[in-house]
Amino acid sequence: MKLIIIHCSDTPDGRETSAEDIHRWHSEPPRNWSGIGYHYVIKIDGTVEAGRPEYWQGAHASGNNEDSIGICMIGRERFTVNQFSSLKNKIRRLQNKYPNIKVIGHNEVSAKTCPGFDVQDWLTKQDLI
Repeated sequence: MKLIIIHCSDTPDGRETSAEDIHRWHSEPPRNWSGIGYHYVIKIDGTVEAGRPEYWQGAHASGNNEDSIGICMIGRERFTVNQFSSLKNKIRRLQNKYPNIKVIGHNEVSAKTCPGFDVQDWLTKQDLI
């Protein structure tokens, strides 16, 4: 793996959403994908839910799905302390598993505002770079 790409669900801030919900959205028309596009989903309370297995190529960042792991934060631009704590822990585990993996926001490889915060600034403050 070369990249961890951070996303947001683009659902209203504070509205609980699960990996199962996203799986359903991604599986139904108009997408009709083979399932959830992300590898991990971080709920509002900080719970980390599994999406696709890491060995299964994601469907979360067009042109960058090969050799990347997609992590989706539930919300749009206001995330909880528990979500950020879980994100930090998940990134550390993935960095231990995949040395030299780079962490970016979805907006660094697309014309989107996702994930709703400056990933590079946050990583620097967390001492994750």
